[in-house]
Amino acid sequence: MTGIGGSLLFALGNLFHPRMLWLMLWPVLVAMLFWGTLALVFWGQLVLWVAELIRQWAHYATFVVPWSATDVALFAAKVLILVLLVPLIQLTALLILGVFAMPEMVNHVAMRRFAQLERRHGGGFAGSVWNGVVALCGLALLALASLPLWLFPPLWPLIPVAIMGWVNQKVLRYDALAEHADGAEMQKIFAARRGSLYLMGVVLALVAFVPLLGFFAPVVVGLTFIHYLLSQLKLLRERPAEARADP
Repeated sequence: MTGIGGSLLFALGNLFHPRMLWLMLWPVLVAMLFWGTLALVFWGQLVLWVAELIRQWAHYATFVVPWSATDVALFAAKVLILVLLVPLIQLTALLILGVFAMPEMVNHVAMRRFAQLERRHGGGFAGSVWNGVVALCGLALLALASLPLWLFPPLWPLIPVAIMGWVNQKVLRYDALAEHADGAEMQKIFAARRGSLYLMGVVLALVAFVPLLGFFAPVVVGLTFIHYLLSQLKLLRERPAEARADP
């Protein structure tokens, strides 16, 4: 039960534990209220601004040929805003969960599966906040770097999923190990399991777009990350000292 599949089964089996039920709801509700209110208040201005950006990008992408399809630009702007709203809500819920709820989730998993695992406190609240800030900065940079790709409608659903996959694993991996691992152990596990962690981050990004399931996604994947990473930490500590020293 040290792989992704076993960790996911554990997460699903504990999803409706009384302590987890409230964690599934309130971060998503807070995030939806925040972004929903902003979207309603600034919807008109935001649609016009994004439509103008789309017209400019299309103008340059078509070799400076005049492009003034206003209705198409307005429709594309509305679709783009709605597509972006989902990962924004999910990311906000994830950051709330990471800072305020992950310690409780870590204790929940540790008490049931890793009670003997030593806690070396390699991270803390300040580190979690800073990690969230780094994730947000990375999100902004990736979004800016991918701007030319947004000109191609088939890529619209893929770009936010790819970006959010990175952001999700960046936020969750730190909070999952902060209580139990020291700094060196965290870096070793993150480097060795980079692909698996990104895959789990992408799964969270995809599930966030599914109605209703989006409520469960942060907690399910959070529990999966915790179980998976604590199992990897346990395996790391059980290795011989010589092998443990290898990068």
